Amino acid sequence: MSTQTQVLVVDDDHEINKLVTRYLQDQGFRVVRAQKCAEVREKIATNKIDIIVLDVMLPDGSGLDLCRDLRASRTNIPIILLTALRDDVDRIIGLEIGADDYLGKPFNPRELVARIRAVLRRTSSTEAEPAAAGLYHFGGFVADPHMRSLVDPGGVDVVLTGAEFDLLMTFLDRPGRVLSRDQLLDLTRGRDVDVLDRSIDVLVSRLRRKMSDGGGDQVFKTIRNGGYQLTAKVRIEGKSG
Repeated sequence: MSTQTQVLVVDDDHEINKLVTRYLQDQGFRVVRAQKCAEVREKIATNKIDIIVLDVMLPDGSGLDLCRDLRASRTNIPIILLTALRDDVDRIIGLEIGADDYLGKPFNPRELVARIRAVLRRTSSTEAEPAAAGLYHFGGFVADPHMRSLVDPGGVDVVLTGAEFDLLMTFLDRPGRVLSRDQLLDLTRGRDVDVLDRSIDVLVSRLRRKMSDGGGDQVFKTIRNGGYQLTAKVRIEGKSG
């Protein structure tokens, strides 16, 4: 797992950032570094980030606020918060606003690696399961995974190929998450998707075109150097949210 995992380490302490980066690299992880809140979104947009190790105290803002903002924008990348403050209130707030784990400073680098691997196992196993068996409502569209059908806001059937529908369901099961072309290929190549990066671009373009009459061309966002993102809120029939 670690050989395919890229970690974004966010800490304004240059020495800690460098030491953590070196240790994670020695454990087989790929690492991207940031020292300010302002750098984080740029790194997310331009890199395939699998997990964020985020310090709470940063020079241009709070890591707690940044975590809240990322979750509000439906960025589902797992986040582990780091802090020198061992206050239970801070820990609880961090988890309540969407952090996946919390580690106090100073910490043993081996524990950080163990936490990273545990969070990745937990989130990957969750993503592997279908979100629900019901209908998916998003942006006025309704997708039925059993009938493999899609209806636009006007009640008109949108005819999709098997590969197009598989790609759509991949996005619907991961709303708001930026998915790289490699991730999309891995998640969808079980059907008739060519194992080429451009095949994903073509499929997304076809989905946009087929859904454009119902406003579906606005459902997918292209993230420069990042991949694609389903921006519409997804509601699964029978569930709230």
